[in-house]
Amino acid sequence: MNANQSTSVDFNKKERLKSLTKLQYDVTQHGADERPFNNEYWDNSKEGIYVDIVSGEPLFSSKDKYEAGTGWPSFTKPLDQSCVVLKSKFFSFGYEARSRDADSFLGDVFKDGPGPEGLRFCMNSAAMEFIPKADLEKRGYGKYTALFRE
Repeated sequence: MNANQSTSVDFNKKERLKSLTKLQYDVTQHGADERPFNNEYWDNSKEGIYVDIVSGEPLFSSKDKYEAGTGWPSFTKPLDQSCVVLKSKFFSFGYEARSRDADSFLGDVFKDGPGPEGLRFCMNSAAMEFIPKADLEKRGYGKYTALFRE
């Protein structure tokens, strides 16, 4: 697979990057972190999924989001394990999380989480877009509506 191909999501990375804000670009392309408690999703409690702001890859579900007290959105696990790539960080006890297809920097993963794997996915809001459960079907993420049925 070359750098312009995508395995699951059809997107033009070059064009998509042009539409990002400076913060979104700095986070996804340069590994910057946004400010804690001053970002779009740290306290979002609505039901839906979070997708990569560049590629649209499904990343996390609100079902796996929890309040870690850090000021960034935190999750116990990815929505689709294959869409989130973990890379060891030099001089760190955790991992760097990146999206598979766009190679966007998403945030950091630490080994102090409450989930079954004991991981805390501490993500940057600027790297993601939230898709509310009511919009999943019309936005092309219909297969995830089953997560929110009671």
